[in-house]
Amino acid sequence: MSRVWSAVADLAPGAADYRALPKTWRVDLVAGITVGIVALPLALAFGVSAGVGAAAGLVTAIVAGIVAAVFGGSNVQVSGPTGAMVVVLAPVVAQHGVSAVVVVSLLAGVVVCAAGLLRLGRTISYIPWPVIEGFTAGIAIIIFLQQVPTALGVSSSLPHSTNAAVAAVQAALAANWPDALIPLAVVAATVALMLASRLVSRAIPASFVAIVVVSGAVMLARVPVQSIGELPSSLPAPHLPALSLSMLGDLAGPILAVAALAAIESLLSGRVAASMADTGPFNADRELVGQGLASIASGLFGGMPATGAIARTAVNVRAGARTRAAAIVHAIALIAVVYLASNLVSGIPLAALSGVLMVTAVKMIDVGALRQVVTSTRSAATVFIVTAVVTVSFDLIVAVGIGVAVAAFFALRALSRSCGVHRQEIPGEAQPGDERIAIFRLDGSLFFGVADRVVQRVQQQRGVEIVILRLSHLQHIDATGAHTLAELVSDLERRNVTVFIKGIKPAHRQVMTRVGAVAALRHPNHLFEDLAPAVAAARSHLRTGEPTRG
Repeated sequence: MSRVWSAVADLAPGAADYRALPKTWRVDLVAGITVGIVALPLALAFGVSAGVGAAAGLVTAIVAGIVAAVFGGSNVQVSGPTGAMVVVLAPVVAQHGVSAVVVVSLLAGVVVCAAGLLRLGRTISYIPWPVIEGFTAGIAIIIFLQQVPTALGVSSSLPHSTNAAVAAVQAALAANWPDALIPLAVVAATVALMLASRLVSRAIPASFVAIVVVSGAVMLARVPVQSIGELPSSLPAPHLPALSLSMLGDLAGPILAVAALAAIESLLSGRVAASMADTGPFNADRELVGQGLASIASGLFGGMPATGAIARTAVNVRAGARTRAAAIVHAIALIAVVYLASNLVSGIPLAALSGVLMVTAVKMIDVGALRQVVTSTRSAATVFIVTAVVTVSFDLIVAVGIGVAVAAFFALRALSRSCGVHRQEIPGEAQPGDERIAIFRLDGSLFFGVADRVVQRVQQQRGVEIVILRLSHLQHIDATGAHTLAELVSDLERRNVTVFIKGIKPAHRQVMTRVGAVAALRHPNHLFEDLAPAVAAARSHLRTGEPTRG
């Protein structure tokens, strides 16, 4: 039992999570309130967009926000409903109804939690740096573009594309000019106040100050702009949904898709947050457990699946958050809004919130890191650009997949170039018949990407009766490389070219034996540890035609 506990101890909350709180509680409190104000309209909007209602979005931000903050692996991650999740959930609601989202939330949460317990969070380390930067830049662009309709005062009830870039263009075309200049002025005022606050002191919560000042001015002057509007008056009680085997079968695909999205988006968001400020270590496995539990809790209260939300997390970090208490305060602030200040908060202009998110989006792009990745290598720049473009044009998960695939292509190409096959001169004094012996040294890695090239290089030799393959310099060989090597040996032997293999490393012996590369030799004695005995055996074989003991 003690071994089991020690294995999961680092996945559980502890006092160390709040060790810095006595010094940071003020900035954490302000950051949490700021994020709560920013998160409120987003939570409501995402709930409506997904088809489950504003209350479900708010429930997700509150319940999942608290659970993920307590159990997650990041000190500053803010979790809740996200735009990417809406894209996955909307078809589920259309096909199976609102109740199906609760089931998806519960079971996807179980899958994500299990992934964390199985220590699969480390898979984030396999996502290359250019993909992370491209994903972050793409997200920043999407966040900025998503604010364009609100900044222009375009009603959300008008038909618009699910693609942020297309929706921004549609909003610009549908805007009622010059009336659109009014919300634009609110956005400009918010941005100006945030920038001015930063110039005065970085300790000032710029977004919070800007929202308070602009909202007060708009309310006093009765400026005709869209506001948050009516809020839900209460939260639902927890309950378990009705489950059936047929429903589980129908929802298996969406459950896995939501689980994958929640895991990848949360891990990437946590990774990005950790790079934005010195807020402590990021535990990827614990983050998966926390996000899984958050989605389960959200589902029990009738909410949506949750993920780490990079927009709200970025606001949290920029507002000065240093511990997970800020994310907890953000959820408590949302609860307070529901029960205590719904009328007051309902008057906050949406354009002011758009200004906050626009500034946040711009600040998310690290110009220094962008310059480094673009100027480092052509392959890194290509991966970065492809990931960013696909993120904006299509989908976050698709973007990460394509980005990793492109990075893998360049990595394999570089790896294949490191693999070489070189014909060597026979060491020592030349003897009659040496011209009929060819020694080939294989360097680097022999895998599926280069195996055929090695075969062609060896088979091009003419007038050779014995081939010695030196494998001691081979660093890696996969099953395809070993299989191709076995086929090469068999082909040469069929052409009456005797093959000797020298220097199989212990780490490679098993795979080469299993795929038949050793068995393809004409005689077991044609396997050698050193080059000199192999050359001596080859010369003897030319004279006698008999295998020589290796």
